[in-house]
Amino acid sequence: MNIQERVSALRELMRRESIDAFIFPSTDPHNGEYVPDHWKGREWISGFNGSAGTAVVTLNEAALWTDSRYFIAANEQLEGTGFSLMKDGVEGTPSISEWLGNKLSFSGGTCVGIDGMVMSASETENLIAELRKEGGITVTTNLDPLAEIWNDRPEIPLNPIEIQPLKYAGETAESKLERIRKAIRSQHACGLLVSALDDIAWTLNLRGSDVHCNPVFVSYLLMEEDSTTLFVNDKKLKTEVKSYLNSIKVKVEPYENVRKALKAYKGYNIMLDKSSTCYTLFKDIQVKVEDCASPIPFMKAIKSEAEVAGFREAMKRDGVALVKFFRWLKPAVEKGGETELSIDRKLTSLRAEQALYRDISFDTISAYQEHGAIVHYEPTAETDIPVRPEGFLLLDSGAQYQDATTDITRTIALGPLTDEQRKVYTLVLKGNIQLAMLKFPDGASGTQLDALARMDMWREGMNYLHGTGHGVGSYLNVHEGPHQIRMQWKSCPLRANMTVTDEPGLYLEGRFGVRIENTMIILPYKETEFGRFLQMEPLTLCPIDTEPIILEMMRPEEIEWLNDYHKRVREELLPLLEDEEDRGWLKEKTTPLPLP
Repeated sequence: MNIQERVSALRELMRRESIDAFIFPSTDPHNGEYVPDHWKGREWISGFNGSAGTAVVTLNEAALWTDSRYFIAANEQLEGTGFSLMKDGVEGTPSISEWLGNKLSFSGGTCVGIDGMVMSASETENLIAELRKEGGITVTTNLDPLAEIWNDRPEIPLNPIEIQPLKYAGETAESKLERIRKAIRSQHACGLLVSALDDIAWTLNLRGSDVHCNPVFVSYLLMEEDSTTLFVNDKKLKTEVKSYLNSIKVKVEPYENVRKALKAYKGYNIMLDKSSTCYTLFKDIQVKVEDCASPIPFMKAIKSEAEVAGFREAMKRDGVALVKFFRWLKPAVEKGGETELSIDRKLTSLRAEQALYRDISFDTISAYQEHGAIVHYEPTAETDIPVRPEGFLLLDSGAQYQDATTDITRTIALGPLTDEQRKVYTLVLKGNIQLAMLKFPDGASGTQLDALARMDMWREGMNYLHGTGHGVGSYLNVHEGPHQIRMQWKSCPLRANMTVTDEPGLYLEGRFGVRIENTMIILPYKETEFGRFLQMEPLTLCPIDTEPIILEMMRPEEIEWLNDYHKRVREELLPLLEDEEDRGWLKEKTTPLPLP
């Protein structure tokens, strides 16, 4: 079925069920950023495949809300589908509730449907309250229309689960479970429901492959005062994993039994985060709910010494692959025949040669010239274009190694540039370096640091709308919280041994985009009478292109930082490179820049 046929089938079902509108969020029962194909209902009904967005279908109209990262891509993908693009966060764009209130007031509709298994409890409660204000519109949450109209719907994955060795995890699952229980008791709670797949994988020192690019497995974890239960399909568990779970005293029950277990839960109360727990499971609970953030994300964000060591080793191997790739890139482009997709394939093949490689950590953003202005552009067979020896290639990529996850962006000059391109590139680089040089109090929020990356851009009247930094998992999800560096207020404190990216960018629609990103580790700086201070050190080891830089725009301290970084890259990677051409390229690209 094409999109119009899918929407027609949905509307037929809605009429039969007396539903006037249906909402499709981007998430799954585990509130993941990346979701298994089984739960990609928003993409299936609308055709929009970005990671963030909400589709809404009434009996007569359809619309899709997404943020600034996807305005250009969504506008292209929605063409001819009957869906209107709603630019979330732009002044004048109605909220979903406002839009529904307006549309249903004309049609006389009173009932909106959602699948309560794929929308969080907090979002659902907010939606119910907002729609009540829009003329008494009610919300039904017990229907999954895709179960009826999506005829070739993919099954829930059954990929095998593996044990993450202690030498990479750095802490036993028993120790983690005890720390989590201590945190549960501190909240005066009797238990904890864990829905987030990366939290479960980290807690139990297990990994899977159920979600594209993320080494996690579909499951729930219920921690009670004296027991821990993993709800997972038994077919995913090899004998070794079953024995391991038994050894750490974790019981196993079928995945679908989680609802029955919650209804039968006997504790006085249970701790869960309504922002990450689906509405249906929340409503199944019969005891008092303590709505508070799970302690696991913050614990997971502070890396063990073994995890930090894993990052450092993985970044060396990743750096070797990147040197080989960038040494190949420009001659290959000059020779002709390369496209965005062929470049992506080449980089992935070089990473796959490295020890402990498991997968990419997200779909590579290989964006040439005007495609670089699309913040989360991913080339497809339909959008793929030739790459020429001129202008910019923006390449945002990463790998999953068993000892760490990598995430790096480089913008490369493939040939002649305009003055505008060189200025924008230099502004972005200055933002990256200013943030990297910062010293800050232990416990500061990422929001308090964010302006350093934007300072010089703002002076030019330029800005970007995405966050400046996110945590990175240890052979886990490439986007990891709860800490972030962004303009919007995030209260989570920054602590030593957290990973965080440093990735400012600027995007000129229809022309080009620039982003420069390193993954950083937060380390102690010094302790004074004013308290403890922290600093950031790059984990990423790869030269930053110096050809586009306008040196006159750079402060001496910024040039010194870049020269020091390149010296470290050269010293770390040269001993690992055997090919003399690779070694020569690295020496050339890390040559110190002259100071004014």
